[in-house]
Amino acid sequence: MHATLFHPARRARQLGLSLIELVMFIVVLGLALTAVLKAFTQATAASVDPQLRRQALAIAESLMEEVQLMPFTYCDTDDANVETAQAVGDCASLPEALGPEAGETRYATPQFDNVNDYHGLAMTGIADITNSPVSGLSAYSASVSVAADDLGSLSAASGDALRITVSVTGPDGSTLTLDGYRSRHAPHAAL
Repeated sequence: MHATLFHPARRARQLGLSLIELVMFIVVLGLALTAVLKAFTQATAASVDPQLRRQALAIAESLMEEVQLMPFTYCDTDDANVETAQAVGDCASLPEALGPEAGETRYATPQFDNVNDYHGLAMTGIADITNSPVSGLSAYSASVSVAADDLGSLSAASGDALRITVSVTGPDGSTLTLDGYRSRHAPHAAL
């Protein structure tokens, strides 16, 4: 065998790290750690956006449910023929039309009493049905539009299907829009 293979000084050099290798390891580790920390920082900074979007969606869903649960009749609910009318012409004196009737609001008597009444509703700062501001939602705004639309075999011209559009704008300026439908199932649907 060759004598240099078992030389103790040469063997010690082969088992250890050189100073250059150690410095390179520290540099590579530092770069990797910096990249990981930057990714965590960006993820943390962006985590507010999903929260704002979830809140906007909750507001839109709540308003949509409120509107869809309202009656969808040919006549205003105060009309004498509201339960029997099978067309707008069957109303005694108060046919239903897009937008609230004179004096109706979402918040006070007389309140909205039909899906159509919500057309044009807009609020800056979210308030409940009693017009009390909802804590933490003052930087949001919402609007509702209602329009006749086609839905399956129902044509927009029949007036028996409505598309409800709820738009919510968050504090960051992003807007979330939610569309839903309401159809008339009977002359006095959902009373």
